[in-house]
Amino acid sequence: MTFRQQHLLGIEPLHPSEITTILDLADSYADQNRRNVRHEPILAGMTQINMFFENSTRTQASFELAGDRLGADVMNMAMQASSIKKGETLIDTALTLNAMHPDLLVVRHPHSGAVDLLSQKVNAAVLNAGDGRHEHPTQALLDALTIRRAKGRLHRLSIAICGDIAHSRVARSNIMLLGKMENRIRLIGPPTLMPSGIADFGVEVFEDMEEGLRDVDVVMMLRLQKERMDGGFIPSEREYFHRYGLDAEKLQFAKPDAIVMHPGPMNRGVEIDGNIADDINRSVIQTQVEMGVAVRMAAMDLLAQNLRAARKPDGVMV
Repeated sequence: MTFRQQHLLGIEPLHPSEITTILDLADSYADQNRRNVRHEPILAGMTQINMFFENSTRTQASFELAGDRLGADVMNMAMQASSIKKGETLIDTALTLNAMHPDLLVVRHPHSGAVDLLSQKVNAAVLNAGDGRHEHPTQALLDALTIRRAKGRLHRLSIAICGDIAHSRVARSNIMLLGKMENRIRLIGPPTLMPSGIADFGVEVFEDMEEGLRDVDVVMMLRLQKERMDGGFIPSEREYFHRYGLDAEKLQFAKPDAIVMHPGPMNRGVEIDGNIADDINRSVIQTQVEMGVAVRMAAMDLLAQNLRAARKPDGVMV
């Protein structure tokens, strides 16, 4: 198995073989989870600290469960009540945490690049759980695993990513990962929600859902990131759903066996019709949540292996 990374900060640094390594290991963890097989305590004796500077339900719970299943000592820090609120800088927080000798740091932060900065100041393996508009690597990995299990492969598929591309770190990470794995990527959305220069990423850009969804294998819907918007990007939610919300009429332009995805949380009736989201024959949204635990288990397992190899017997980084 090939995985040389000391941290998981984004998809960009990963070689396709490293992506495959994570997915292969996550695949086995997913099967074990479904069979309720007791996991080896891979992370026994290691400390995992979850630092979420932004609210999260799925991602934080998933990382917590992943660490617990692998035998780590898991601590969730309430960052809203931390010394950050008292004026402490991110670097000072990192130095304080480093003095406690954690092994794994899981960090979500509203500013792009903050997680990378933390990784430079600590002796722990750092996992990016989402930083600003930059990246959300484990989301892209769990999406990839979901696609691979549903379609039997993760290459040469036609994949449509629809909605608020401009504000979405999920879109950015997925574009990079799916591109590395030789897929055809279509981005669909209004010009106001499409970043400038996005065509340079080797994607096709569409304003019309019918044209963009035609004959695709995968339809990935994105949430409107209202918390990151500082202006009028759409006329109204009703108009947005009419033009860009996924319903049965629009979905018929995709392949008959196309799967529907959404990273959550969903705004039903805004970016996706509730009936489509709940259609067990097309929707793999709940599978995405399930695969999230397996992918995060795999990522922490691999990083822990590299961390142990990089440390001297006394626990100090070489």
